Amino acid sequence: MTALTGLGAGLGAAPGAAPGAGFGAAPGAAAAPLPHGGDLAAARRLFPGAPAPFLDLSTGISPHAWPLPALPAEAFTRLPGPDALAGLLAAAAARYGAPSAAHVVAAPGTQILLPLVAGLVAPGRANVLAPTYAEHARAAALAGHAVAEVTDAAALAGADLAVVVNPNNPDGRLVTPADLRALAATAAARGGLVVVDEAFMDVGPAGASLLPDLPAGAVVLRSFGKFHGLAGLRLGFAIAAPEIAARLSARLGPWAVSGPAIAVGAAALADDAWATATRARLAADAARLDGLLAAAGLAVAGGTALFRLVRTPDAAALHDRLGRAGILVRRFPERPADLRFGLPADEPAWGRLAAALGG
Repeated sequence: MTALTGLGAGLGAAPGAAPGAGFGAAPGAAAAPLPHGGDLAAARRLFPGAPAPFLDLSTGISPHAWPLPALPAEAFTRLPGPDALAGLLAAAAARYGAPSAAHVVAAPGTQILLPLVAGLVAPGRANVLAPTYAEHARAAALAGHAVAEVTDAAALAGADLAVVVNPNNPDGRLVTPADLRALAATAAARGGLVVVDEAFMDVGPAGASLLPDLPAGAVVLRSFGKFHGLAGLRLGFAIAAPEIAARLSARLGPWAVSGPAIAVGAAALADDAWATATRARLAADAARLDGLLAAAGLAVAGGTALFRLVRTPDAAALHDRLGRAGILVRRFPERPADLRFGLPADEPAWGRLAAALGG
């Protein structure tokens, strides 16, 4: 197994192999942008006659945003200070159960961290537990790895870089912390790294996170915007051993996170009462969505409290019918029977979805 190396190693290098399903074999293919949910302009082009506005259920972002406070002008006019950043890191450590603030790196969204974390390991073999968020395979390829997508967690062993999204997007699959710790221990002994993307762990089962017992050889990623309904703020975190965290922070450079994101993030992460109430609200919404889908004859194949996965041979026709009704859900071209449904935000949105499903 290739040893951990400097952050810059392999970044921008041609990948050693095609990174798996959904990726082209050409070396430059990993640099191509991937389609994602939430593209309302593309939806309008696809369904030009749909009623406006679109009801966007194509993402896993909470429809119930943390209430934004009034921010002082200095949050926008001055460069963020180290004390403010330290407060954010402390709040993130407390919320997520990191061993200390020195284990936490803040970034403008976890997306920007993916190739940087993959670049912690010199180019070698990267195994990604799939199907999952496709950007992980692309980021590993950008860092110079030969990428394979595997469907069994046991097949992650032996790779220089192993990637698990936990709970998984889009099916909610969970790998136990015990299995992840065993994998990380093996990886650390051989100079490798396990990346555990816990973007949806805010609504995951109790005890499912790899934190607070962070093993050597593991990096945990946490998304702020999904659970807090503030994806446009662009804020995310990597949690790792302090020496790895320091290297990631150095690679990001000063002022990586904006003043408004620091202020909002620190306050929201300290609001435990809101978090507790919101978890209960999202769980109730997910159960309501399950009932609505079941009434339409659709079986839920998995998901989290932020999204539900439906598997049906009529997925293409259903996606088209909903789109013409102005409702956008997530399709997966490589898995044509799958559709992912996000949560409606309010009663009018629930009513639109119920009418479209029953039509």
